[in-house]
Amino acid sequence: MSARRLVARVATFLALPTLLHAQGFRSADSVIRRMYQVGMQESQVERLGQVLIDSIGPRLSGTTGFTNAGTWLERTYRSFGIPVRREQYGTWRGWQHGTVHMQLIAPRLQNLEVEILAWSPGTPGGRPVEGDVVVIPPLADTAAASAWLKTVRGKFVLLTAPELMCRAPQELERNARPATIAALNARRSEARVTAQQRIQSLVPPNTPVADRQAVVYRRLDEAGVMGVGTLTWSNGWGVNKIFGASTERAPSLDISCEDYGLLHRLASNGQGPRVRLTAEAQAAPTEVPMFNVVAELKGTELPNEYVLLSAHLDSWHGATGATDNGTGTLTMLEAMRILKQAYPNPRRTILVGHWGGEEQGAIGSLSFGEDHPDVIDGLQVAFNQDNGTWRVELLEGQGFLGASANLARWVAQLPSSMTDSVQLQLPGPQANSGSDHTSFLCRGAPAFRLQSSYSEYRQYTWHTNRDTWDKVVLDDLKQNATMAAMLAYAASEDRERTPRTQATLEVPGGAARPWPRCSTARRSFRPR
Repeated sequence: MSARRLVARVATFLALPTLLHAQGFRSADSVIRRMYQVGMQESQVERLGQVLIDSIGPRLSGTTGFTNAGTWLERTYRSFGIPVRREQYGTWRGWQHGTVHMQLIAPRLQNLEVEILAWSPGTPGGRPVEGDVVVIPPLADTAAASAWLKTVRGKFVLLTAPELMCRAPQELERNARPATIAALNARRSEARVTAQQRIQSLVPPNTPVADRQAVVYRRLDEAGVMGVGTLTWSNGWGVNKIFGASTERAPSLDISCEDYGLLHRLASNGQGPRVRLTAEAQAAPTEVPMFNVVAELKGTELPNEYVLLSAHLDSWHGATGATDNGTGTLTMLEAMRILKQAYPNPRRTILVGHWGGEEQGAIGSLSFGEDHPDVIDGLQVAFNQDNGTWRVELLEGQGFLGASANLARWVAQLPSSMTDSVQLQLPGPQANSGSDHTSFLCRGAPAFRLQSSYSEYRQYTWHTNRDTWDKVVLDDLKQNATMAAMLAYAASEDRERTPRTQATLEVPGGAARPWPRCSTARRSFRPR
């Protein structure tokens, strides 16, 4: 170490007591203090996060991006000296895509902003194709629907309703008259009803509700359409939610709010829109392995009791999965690094689970619960993080009546600078769903969310084409990782097991809420 670096480290060490006092430390606990130094003064989240989110990028189930991320995690844990393993839980459909480009070529030229939907087919051989753009017209009956389907071979079909205005709602609320907003919303509602009625006109009578969407896409595929365009606008400037395809032959694309509206207006007004599409995409001939990455610090006194840090590794592919759930992945990875340096010999075993397939229904964590009843039985607590950036602001008791004292006791050990914005909701909404914590709640095991602010996340980065590294607030990510490590330490050292007593909570109407039941983990895309 150079003399300059040595002086800097000594200066930091000497200044640490003053710094910790300023951060509101309530305790003289040397482990907590060491964690603060490692997590806040020696953080690795920026270095690690840039690699995961920029270099590896999106981590869609069944793609090399997900596999590469798992390999990187294993290598990183080994570099920290933390034992790690890959646990395959099943398979999923493999898929890769390359160039995707769409251009309006009539009545004028314009490049269009599009994203291919996950697992979509590409154009034949990845070569460019051209076709007219059409919308579903009013169709009086089944015969009219069948007749129209005979006209769409080689054409690009716009399936969903357009947005009449692509301004963020908060801009309208700030600047427009209430009457303007009311009129716009009425027109939007009418457009959506009309689009849904036209889609349903393609569904034969007596088709079960659960099968209707699949039937529409199958009929379009069989009719030989060039492609299908949809819009899932996320109510923000330039932001769409990007999910999976339902077609098996024709390419499926999400089109930006602005460009979808342009194409829809041109087609609806008979102005002859025509597009050129290139879409390179290829499905694997067989399903590919899917797995969880699990790292472990073995307990010294109670090795068969567990504290679990939890986050899903997979993402959608429209951007790079920065806040869903790169930030959760980094929070738990960094927490384990902090624990290894400050608390390498925990009282209870500390596990971290980086789950696969959360976006397909929490498959990885459900599989882990099925495969590890010993961990479920011995679980002291699980902490899950899966909603974006910003500081943790809410800890819900998830309906565990007796666990409230434990959770409050652990939080009380944290410095006030980490908890001044945290609300404890105890015993909390019963089994609040939405992420991998539910895979443990449904088994009666205490699992809590480290929950950050939701509103902007839902609008701008959750499942969208704008979920990129630049959205991450690094100071908050450092704090969240350090908090997760401190909570894991406090839970590991707690002399009391976390009770599993469930609160009897009422729902509107007065009935007690039943505790959720676990679904069976789906181990492959097509059940064998």
